[in-house]
Amino acid sequence: MPDTGADVMESGGIEKGPHAFRTISEVADELHVPQYTLRLWETQFHQVRPLKRGGGRRYYRPDDLVLLSRIADLLYNQGYTVKGVQRLLQEGHAEPEAAPLQPAANTGIEENGVAEQAMVAESDDVPVVADYEQVEAVVAQLPAAVEAGLEQALVQVMGQNVRLRSDLADVLVELEAIRRKILA
Repeated sequence: MPDTGADVMESGGIEKGPHAFRTISEVADELHVPQYTLRLWETQFHQVRPLKRGGGRRYYRPDDLVLLSRIADLLYNQGYTVKGVQRLLQEGHAEPEAAPLQPAANTGIEENGVAEQAMVAESDDVPVVADYEQVEAVVAQLPAAVEAGLEQALVQVMGQNVRLRSDLADVLVELEAIRRKILA
């Protein structure tokens, strides 16, 4: 009997096989991200190109799922910024072993970097003044980091707005087609 690409689960539903295409809701559930985030990633990462059927319905290939999973890991677990992930994907260095190029906050220090250096300073009998100067340097960078973060958030919201307008236009086309069928 040929493999249909689906296995029946005990609950009576159908579990898709590893080579089956996935809808945006299935991918969003699997990656634990909202659907609008996947649509936004299409605008931010040119490598993310799901198949689009009538009405703009998206279908993700298994390779798309691997790429999206990698993007989610880099952004949410490894602390990359969107630009950092874009750079990695362009350079082809998006391997799981790669170390983050830049932290998510763009403050110039890695997560817990100040606390770790303070511990090292105490254990090596290094004057605490060096840590204080580093903290001052980071504090001086905070306004620019906050501004950059707000700018990035604004760009994301604008991207979502464009995507939502596109989705609404697709829905309008579908509704118009249904209206014509009803009146015909």
